[in-house]
Amino acid sequence: MRGSNIKDARVGISSALVSGITWGIDTVLLGIILAKSPFIDTEKAIIFAPFVSTFLHDAFSAIWMTLFQIIRGDFSNVLKALRTRSGLFIVLGALLGGPVGMTCYTLSVKYLGPAYAASITSIYPAAGAFFAFLFLKEKLEKRVWMGITLSVIGVIVIGYTSAGNISMKAGFLIGLICALGTVLGWGLESVICAYGMKDDVTAEQALNIRQITSAIFYGVIILPLIGGHDVTLSVFSNISILYLAITALVGTTSYLFYYSAINIIGAARSTALNITYAMWAILIQIVFLKQPVTFQFVLGSLIILSGTILVAGNPKTMLNLKVQE
Repeated sequence: MRGSNIKDARVGISSALVSGITWGIDTVLLGIILAKSPFIDTEKAIIFAPFVSTFLHDAFSAIWMTLFQIIRGDFSNVLKALRTRSGLFIVLGALLGGPVGMTCYTLSVKYLGPAYAASITSIYPAAGAFFAFLFLKEKLEKRVWMGITLSVIGVIVIGYTSAGNISMKAGFLIGLICALGTVLGWGLESVICAYGMKDDVTAEQALNIRQITSAIFYGVIILPLIGGHDVTLSVFSNISILYLAITALVGTTSYLFYYSAINIIGAARSTALNITYAMWAILIQIVFLKQPVTFQFVLGSLIILSGTILVAGNPKTMLNLKVQE
C-alpha cells in the first residue's frame, strides 16, 4: 500500500467506488447476456454458458488491457514482470480471482440472478480483510471493522429485496455454493495481488497479467476439459459476442480502478468500498429494467453508505481534508 497522505487516500477511495459502480453494470449485463441466445439454445449451451461467457469476458478483457498497455508503451514491462517473484504472485492471485472466483460468480448469476448473486458475493471483503490482517499484517481499526460489518449487513438487506422466494427455485444450492466460492477466491485474490504489487509491479501491469493468465487457463485447460469449444464458436456467429466484448470493457474498467485502489489504500479498504457493486447492480435494474423500489432497498442503501464512509476514513477527517488520519 503506497498511499501516504489525504490526496492519495482520496484518489484510492474514489477508484474503489468507481470499481464498484462499473462492476454493478458488468453484473447486470452478464445476467442479460446469459438469458439470451446462444446461451439458452441447447441443453449443452445452458450448462456451459457460465464457463464460455467467463472465458470470453476475461479474454476480451485481456485484449483491452494489452491494447491499453501497448498504447502506453508499457507492455514490455508486463512481460518482464511475469518473470519476477511479484509477477508469480499476481499469476496465483489471477487463478484464484479468474478461473475460481469469476467462474463461480458467473454460475451464481446464472442460478441466483444478478441481484442476489451480487448481494451474497459482496461479503467477500470480510474474507479479504481477514486475510489482509493475517498475511499482510494490515492493522484494522474498530471503525473499519464496523464499516465492513455495516456494508455486509446493507447488501444482505438489499439482497432480500430482490430475492423473494428464490430459495425455493431449483439450483439455489448450486448458486449459493458458487457464490461462497467467489467470496473465497476474490478475498484471497485481493490480498495476494496486493502483496505482489508491493514492490515493482504496477496496478496496470498486475491487471494485464491477471486477465492474460485467466484467459489462457480457460482456453487451454478448462474449455478443453469440459468440451466447450463448440459452444464458444457458436457465440462468435451471434450478436452476443459484441455484447460480451462491451461488457468486458466495462469489467476491465472496474478491474483497473480496483487494482489501483488496492495499490493505494490497501486490500481491506479497497474490497470494502468495492462491494457497493451490489447496490449499484440493483439500482441499475430498478432504473433501466423497471424493478420496483422498496423500503428494504432504501434502508440497505443507507446502511451501505454509512458502512463505506466508516471504512473510507474517519468521517471528521473526510469532511476536513486538512486533517490527516
